[in-house]
Amino acid sequence: MAHTPEVDEPTTKEYSAVPQEAEPVAPATPPERGPSFFARLLIFVGFVFALIVASCFGLRAMNVLPSFDNPFSDQTVDRSQPVLLQSMRDLHRYVAADGTFQVIVDLQQNKENIPDFLVNRRILFVGSGTVETYVDFGALSGDALKVDNEKKTIELVLPPPQQSQAALDMSKSYVVEENRGLLTSIGDAFRSDTDKQQRVYETAQQKITEAAKSSGLDQRAQQNTQMMLESLFARLGYTSVKVSFTSP
Repeated sequence: MAHTPEVDEPTTKEYSAVPQEAEPVAPATPPERGPSFFARLLIFVGFVFALIVASCFGLRAMNVLPSFDNPFSDQTVDRSQPVLLQSMRDLHRYVAADGTFQVIVDLQQNKENIPDFLVNRRILFVGSGTVETYVDFGALSGDALKVDNEKKTIELVLPPPQQSQAALDMSKSYVVEENRGLLTSIGDAFRSDTDKQQRVYETAQQKITEAAKSSGLDQRAQQNTQMMLESLFARLGYTSVKVSFTSP
């Protein structure tokens, strides 16, 4: 009996089933942050900042924190030279009265046949100054004083009161308005204006001094001087004190 050779049957390898394509998984979406969230965040940040600033001021008030100067602050350096005494004199004046005056100085400088908008200078200045009225006891003559110790009487002849030149108070004096022409403004940029300012000050002093002469300061000075001397000699025991003034 013939033997039939066995034929190997081809083996088939089993493969796993091809999986179907997986559906993509959507990433998790963060929770929505609406306007209310940002508003709360801003409020929180502002509160923390205000708390920090308040803490710094509180600690600085208690001198816990050191002080830090502004690196860009203004600094004033005084490089003035020592004061030099130029003269000294003894005064024999009795200041009996003074008056404070205010004057408005209106000065204008222009050129003939030239328009004011080209060459013109006008300044309106308010000057405040004080004038003193005094009696100079150093000018008394030998027979100006007559004293009777038995009768307790005194006769005194004084020189007339004098007025000092007005002293401007720069803290109360100021420029109200200043107008300058085009060419005048250009010229002032290249030269000093000190002389013109000094001229304005001198004009104000002169006007105040002249006004004081007719203000009645001399009469008040005579009355105050007389009252002062009468009170002084009365305390020394004199019963009669006569004070008179020579004519100016």
